[in-house]
Amino acid sequence: MTEKPDFHPDIAPPKIGVLLVNLGTPDEPTPGAVRRYLAEFLSDRRVVEIPSIAWKPILHGIVLRTRPRKSAAAYRKVWTDEGSPLAVITEKQTGKLRTALGTGIVTSWAMRYGRPGIGMRIEELKEQGCERILLCPLYPQYCAATTASVVDDANAALAEMRWQPALRTLPAYHDDPAYIGALEKSVRASLAALDFKPQAIIASFHGMPRRTLELGDPYHCQCQKTARLLSEALETPLFVAFQSRFGRAKWLEPATSDMLRALPQKDLEKVAIFAPGFAADCLETLEELAIAGREEFLEAGGTDFAYLPCLNDSDIGMTMLETLIRRELSGWV
Repeated sequence: MTEKPDFHPDIAPPKIGVLLVNLGTPDEPTPGAVRRYLAEFLSDRRVVEIPSIAWKPILHGIVLRTRPRKSAAAYRKVWTDEGSPLAVITEKQTGKLRTALGTGIVTSWAMRYGRPGIGMRIEELKEQGCERILLCPLYPQYCAATTASVVDDANAALAEMRWQPALRTLPAYHDDPAYIGALEKSVRASLAALDFKPQAIIASFHGMPRRTLELGDPYHCQCQKTARLLSEALETPLFVAFQSRFGRAKWLEPATSDMLRALPQKDLEKVAIFAPGFAADCLETLEELAIAGREEFLEAGGTDFAYLPCLNDSDIGMTMLETLIRRELSGWV
């Protein structure tokens, strides 16, 4: 039997890693922390596709001087004793998935922007013996600014490694029966708990510049397909809208805020809204929709408003995630 050389490093037994990745969050709801977060987020060429020579003066001369204070105030409205809702929920999802997948699979989580970073988590998984890693961007609809950016960052981490793990990526699941079924059950349960019957139900997706659609990004089409399939499953029509517009560019329409102000003028005064493109509740759902959206709707003449929560770490949501992940681990497990 051949012995190892004295200088040979210890190598952990081979394992499989699963890395959940969401967008990101500042470390705390302060202007300084938000400024650091936005500087990283808005410097990503996948997010802002304006030539750097034109964008940098705008970013550092205007955006990072004015937006952090406003955004920090919004974060403070939804921040919890445990921390940022997005980080707290993603960590809970990871813990439940770790239990469901069992031994032999190392489950972790990361954020594309902010902490914990993707590169750091991949290094940790490799140190624990993970020679194969399933990268799971928690974006049901594919978008270059989200899914592709996660893959870019993961590949950048691999580029620094001598012994790279094999990497798989969870595909977009916008039309997967497990996802549509989970949304249907969740929405039905949330609607049943309301003390009023909505006259309109809005599916609000994160907005993107219209130019991304023109350049061939499938995001808009996948959002529309998700809404169509879910509408058929619920046997009720859904209004589709896009939120979180930023800057002066033309964005995907209709805008969620415009729709909320317009519906009462059409005698649709009782509304429920949910965000099927978000795997976990965050600033964009808890503040932009549940707080600001409610105010816009009521000020426009609406009488009843309800925000329906994301799948989060609910039993329905976790069963769906486990189904998707076990499918992608086929051949490895």
